[in-house]
Amino acid sequence: MRRALVSLAVLLFVFLFFCVASHSAEPPIVIGAPLSTAFLYGWDAERGIKLAVEEINTGGGVSIGGKKRPFKVEVIDTRDLEPGVPVSEALMALEKLILEKKADFIVGGPVRSEAAMAAMDLLSKHKKVSILTSGVLTPAYTAKIAGNYEKYKYCFRNTSHVGVMMGELVMLLEDMKKSFGFNKAYIMVQDVAHARAGGEAMKKALTEKGWTVIDMKIYPTGTGDYSVGLLDAGRKGAQILFLWMDMPESAILLKQWSDMKLKSIPIGFVNAAEQPGFFKATEGKGEYLIVDLVNGGNAPSKITPWTMKFVDAYKKKWGLEPEGYGTSSSYMAVYQLKDAIEKANSTDSSTIITALENGDIMGVYGRMRFDKKTHQVIPSLDPKEGAVTGIIQWQKGKRVQVFPPKVSDGKVLLPPWMK
Repeated sequence: MRRALVSLAVLLFVFLFFCVASHSAEPPIVIGAPLSTAFLYGWDAERGIKLAVEEINTGGGVSIGGKKRPFKVEVIDTRDLEPGVPVSEALMALEKLILEKKADFIVGGPVRSEAAMAAMDLLSKHKKVSILTSGVLTPAYTAKIAGNYEKYKYCFRNTSHVGVMMGELVMLLEDMKKSFGFNKAYIMVQDVAHARAGGEAMKKALTEKGWTVIDMKIYPTGTGDYSVGLLDAGRKGAQILFLWMDMPESAILLKQWSDMKLKSIPIGFVNAAEQPGFFKATEGKGEYLIVDLVNGGNAPSKITPWTMKFVDAYKKKWGLEPEGYGTSSSYMAVYQLKDAIEKANSTDSSTIITALENGDIMGVYGRMRFDKKTHQVIPSLDPKEGAVTGIIQWQKGKRVQVFPPKVSDGKVLLPPWMK
């Protein structure tokens, strides 16, 4: 009996060995990830991609041709968010992924708008399907696809853009006007092209809604004192401080605002405030700041059943909650790609394009579908209909989703000195 059991165990071991060997013999599907890895919108995207790949591979991989193939990630630092780095460097990095690393698909960046726009021609040249997931908030990206579909049909974007985001923020501000009687705003932005343009766009949108925009101050990157502008906003009765700043020094602005007890509430795009550690870094003085995280799931929320599942998995793997813009979208792009490959039963670019155009899956931040003409993810304020934004407010040390109403976990709170 003992010999029979030993023989059975040996046979089982041999069987499992050959099963594993057979599985591992299948060539991986290579995802190239061109990202500016020294910056938040690069490293959180990388983490999101790697988490999705790990989950899929643990589940057996991607079904194609009656076999299971694993994903493999090749990350390259494009450095495109570093000051003074030319676009050409990002393009060389992307081409290295395609030619040397043999990437089958591109997910992530380039992250800087100019680099991503220039990369579209390279993707077209090599016929590589790409899903843009981080940075690049310009509407010009998908407008370029619509303008020359046949050339740029390889390019997709599963994250929002400025046109949609501004509309959503204006809706929130209009709600705050009704709730609190606000009608005066003061704009403070960083001296970079996208922030200046965003400030001007918000000024125009609010003015058209009947708001008084008192002033717009522009600050050089690295500014360490915002007291003059804040005092001016306070003297002139601003109730809203609209901010657009990527620099870490924006934390100083929030500390000064809190110390001054200004009767205004800060809201906008503040890179430093997206991260889970922001509250501690500002010693609690970032409380009440409202931040647009672009896509839902970039902070804990209950948009879909998948949202907290993703948040918990991210926290388990990386030791902290999702870190901000670029996290949930990068994670979801891998699942969208898996869905397209399995439906097409192929990795051929032309069939994958069709599969992505017809894709329709419920994801971390709502229903994930691409517009067939622009290849832009379809946005919505309802997760049953489209991709939902994530606008949060710092409340008691936590990032609480406050917009859109259908998926909010709390209401906007005012600082006690404003009541």
